[in-house]
Amino acid sequence: MDSLKRILMVEDSPRDAELALDALAAHHLANEVVHVRDGADALDYLHRRGQFAGRSNGQPAVVLLDLKMPKVDGLDVLRQMKTDPQLKVIPVVVMTSSREEGDVLRSYELGVNAYVVKPMKFGEFVDAVKQVGAFWAIINEPPPGSLRGRDRARS
Repeated sequence: MDSLKRILMVEDSPRDAELALDALAAHHLANEVVHVRDGADALDYLHRRGQFAGRSNGQPAVVLLDLKMPKVDGLDVLRQMKTDPQLKVIPVVVMTSSREEGDVLRSYELGVNAYVVKPMKFGEFVDAVKQVGAFWAIINEPPPGSLRGRDRARS
């Protein structure tokens, strides 16, 4: 595989994060899954600052984003990503337990690519993560430069 398939998972629930990581690993859906526990760390990762200042170039193929999180919530992360010229091209999939109409509507108004309500049953949750990961990390064609930033000279 030439390009690095990286997924950024922003999830504060240790149980949901562990299930998602297991599902992604079991189905070989990414070379690397970066897990952060809140929106502030997600933004630091995307902007390569703070503890992530020295991370490798290139952005994730997709961001799996929970909404209800400490420090900076998912809607704020989404808003900041979609108003940043360099980050707005990264696909964002909201994976949340919220079925609130307002959350769904605000997510789409802000430019989310997909909104997935996390199933409560273990098997359904694993299957949902597998399907989301397969589409965004394997099937979907990412924007130029998003995954291969390490192979290109930066302008």
